[in-house]
Amino acid sequence: MVKPPPVPVAREAEARPPPQTSPAGLTPLQLGVVLVAAMLLILLTGLAAGSEGWSLAWADEFDLIRAIRAPRTAGALAAGALLGLAGALAQGLFRNPLADPYLLGSAAGAGLGVVAVLAAGGLLQAGLGLVAVGWLLRLGLAGAAFVGALLGVGLTLVLAGGAARPLRLLLCGVVVGVLMAALSDLLVLLSPEALRGKQVFLLGSTGFLGWDSVVLLGATLALALPLALRFARALDALVLGEASAASLGLNLGTLRLLLVVLMALATGGAVSQVGLVAFVGLVAPHLVRRWVVVTHGPLLALSAAAGAVLLGVADLAVRSLIAPQELPVGVLTALLGGVYLLWLLRRQNART
Repeated sequence: MVKPPPVPVAREAEARPPPQTSPAGLTPLQLGVVLVAAMLLILLTGLAAGSEGWSLAWADEFDLIRAIRAPRTAGALAAGALLGLAGALAQGLFRNPLADPYLLGSAAGAGLGVVAVLAAGGLLQAGLGLVAVGWLLRLGLAGAAFVGALLGVGLTLVLAGGAARPLRLLLCGVVVGVLMAALSDLLVLLSPEALRGKQVFLLGSTGFLGWDSVVLLGATLALALPLALRFARALDALVLGEASAASLGLNLGTLRLLLVVLMALATGGAVSQVGLVAFVGLVAPHLVRRWVVVTHGPLLALSAAAGAVLLGVADLAVRSLIAPQELPVGVLTALLGGVYLLWLLRRQNART
């Protein structure tokens, strides 16, 4: 198992921010209970939310609930938890509250992977049975999105020469994102039938989640969350600044590399199943910090729970607002997340 760089016990207290009063009067345990209760309520409500509206005739709709509603709701919760966790990792790693899971080229890489598979299908129909086409089709959309996300982050790390310099890493992530987006657009020009699939992926959707997706998302979360919690003290040390963290005995280059890989794993797992769902990873840690003041251990777990609640509520909303039609879930999260951040920015400006 991957182990984070140790924080010396003698200086462990120095790696923790000073305690502060919770802004909402909640303890981390109380907030955790509230979020878990909200997830259970969302799960039960999701069993009643269908394309024709709300229904409590669960006995008559058992097959529908088992095949569609239950895995969709559970998958939305798991994907939201991965995005919330990745967002908390990104903000802790870069010490920037505006950092989100898509900073390092994972979004553009996933999009390129999806478009490549769709374009490969067009080439196969045209009679071009290339070996690369066969491999892409075997990957499938979800597999290609996951591989593409990891490829984008990997290319960013290569260009940046590792993760030792955060600013250079961010700039390389921007460059890789632009490059992969351009390649994706080029593939769409060569294979126009891939455009529709690309739009569905970019807008985000929970409508294709099944039990296979739930298993994959759950396994990724079960791997990523415990590993992230093992890095909590190291993230606390980073809050003190690079010089202070280095003085505590942390190998900052190795630490950042491991955190980037973990963030890519969580992001890639979620994106491969639900597409690009905006703002969940960015907003979830913000909401947790507004309710409680905690170190990174509770913050990571609570951000995952908050992300699950956010995407779960968004999934219920898109199923119900204009039923039997359905909005892309990424559109709703982008709209609500953008409004929330604008309100937060205006509130901060009013205080200064």
